[in-house]
Amino acid sequence: MHLFHYHLVTSQLRDVEARYLGKLGFDLVARYGRIGDEHVAVDPGVSWEKLDHDGFKLRLSELERGAVNVVVQPGHWRVPRVDHLGVALDEDDFQSVLGRAMQWNLRVQEHGGRRTFVATNAGYRLEVHPPREWIDELLAEADELRLAELQLRADEPETKAGALADILGLELQGDAVQVGDTLVRFLPDGPEGRPELHGERFI
Repeated sequence: MHLFHYHLVTSQLRDVEARYLGKLGFDLVARYGRIGDEHVAVDPGVSWEKLDHDGFKLRLSELERGAVNVVVQPGHWRVPRVDHLGVALDEDDFQSVLGRAMQWNLRVQEHGGRRTFVATNAGYRLEVHPPREWIDELLAEADELRLAELQLRADEPETKAGALADILGLELQGDAVQVGDTLVRFLPDGPEGRPELHGERFI
C-alpha cells in the first residue's frame, strides 16, 4: 500500500506550483485546461505569459518527483486544501476497500476505468488503484523522493483520521494513520470540510 498522490485546491495556484517546482525540485508534467472551446494539455517549457496571451484557462497543474505526484487545481482557498489522496493497493486490498465502501453506503465513482474515487464522508475523498503499470513505474522512483509524512489541519482530526483508517483497513493512531511508508497526520484547528495542507516531509 502506497500513498503516491494528493490533489490540492487553492486560489494561489501559481505560487503553490512555483513552490513545488523551485523549492522542492518537482518537475512539471503538464498544465491542463482550455483555449476557447478546445481542451489542451500544455507541456513544460511554455511560460505563463504565453499561456495568458493565448487565453489559456487552467483546470489543473500536475507535478511529479520521485514516487510523489501532486496535482494543483484553482479554487477558493488561499492555503491549499486537499480534495483527495491517491493510494496504490494490491488487488486484494483494492477489492476490500470497495467492499467496505459498498457495505457502508459510501459513494464510489469510476472515471473511464482508470480512476476510482471513494467518498469518506469526512470532507475529502480517496482515489484508490489496483496494480497499474504507470503507478509501478512511478513507485520505482522512490529512491529519488518519497513522502514520509503529510500533515493536514482539520476541524475534527480524529474523525478524519478514523475515516481514512477504516476505509483502508488500517490502525488508527490517535489523529494519524500509517499508509504504507507515509504517515498521514490530522492536526487540530483546521477548517470544516476539506482538510488544509499544513506540511509535508519528504525523504
